[in-house]
Amino acid sequence: MSRPAQLRRGPKWLLGANATLVYLFFYAPIALLVLYSFSDDNLVGRWGGFTLDWYRAFGQNDEVQGALSVSIRVAILSTLISVVLGTMAALSLERYRFRGSRIFDALLYLPIIVPDVTMAVMMLLFFTQFLNVLDAVFGIQMTKGFTTVTLSHIAFSISFVSIVVRARLAGMSADLEEAAQDLYASRWQAFRFVTLPLITPGVVGGALLALTLSLDDVVITQFVSGPGSTTLPVYVFGLIRRGVSPLINAVSVIMLAISIVLVVASLVVQRARGGEPA
Repeated sequence: MSRPAQLRRGPKWLLGANATLVYLFFYAPIALLVLYSFSDDNLVGRWGGFTLDWYRAFGQNDEVQGALSVSIRVAILSTLISVVLGTMAALSLERYRFRGSRIFDALLYLPIIVPDVTMAVMMLLFFTQFLNVLDAVFGIQMTKGFTTVTLSHIAFSISFVSIVVRARLAGMSADLEEAAQDLYASRWQAFRFVTLPLITPGVVGGALLALTLSLDDVVITQFVSGPGSTTLPVYVFGLIRRGVSPLINAVSVIMLAISIVLVVASLVVQRARGGEPA
């Protein structure tokens, strides 16, 4: 074998080994989590035989079921509102020019750039002051709970939905909408019968991404939640602080499975009809 061929073969071998180590680093903890969720032992990291008791405990634990119910309701409601607002923002920025559009475009990326802790503190201060104003001015007494958690999730989900929809709009020619209007279609008819069907994969992909982010959020939710509004990720975090139980393995695996399904579905939908994931 010539020296140039040996030199080419060496880097390929090193790149393959590096890729293998990276994948092991990423997925070995996940594999261990799934494995020990079936362990019949009261210690988290010790194998005691195969069992499904921890998954049965998940289904029979009222606190876990209550937290799961809150997570699902918050995720669905925040996703629906985020999809509407995020799609409207994407259409306005991608198809229209108005005064302050560049500033609005830059501000739309802030929830993605700002660290979760910083945004959580901002949301906490905002809701604290807002609830105080409601009480002082209108006499309406409210506390942090389901509403504040939902509004917080909407606040950071809009940006992600908008980015995904804008990626879809960027690949769609505006000539199609103009052609529809040339054929005497109103703006609403052009949107309803031309634009919306073409951007549907992006809208659905953004919705699935927002749903995933809402179901997985811990930091922001913990800051703005109140009595009766504990989501499943926050409940799991509380389990860790009180003492690790093997139940947490089963709960984590279920959350992981839901997240993987939603992310894969989002990627599949975004690639539909020639779309590209953002």
